[in-house]
Amino acid sequence: MSEEEQYALLASDGLLVKRPILVCKDYVLVGFREAEWKEALGV
Repeated sequence: MSEEEQYALLASDGLLVKRPILVCKDYVLVGFREAEWKEALGV
C-alpha cells in the first residue's frame, strides 16, 4: 500500500486513528493498551 493510499484510508475512517494497529513479525497489536505495548516493545 502506498503512502498516499494509507493517508486516504485514514481519512476515510476516523476510527483507524483512534485504534492503532502495530504489525510485527510475531504479533499484531490492535488498539492501545499501554501495558501490552510496553511488554511487546520491551520497554
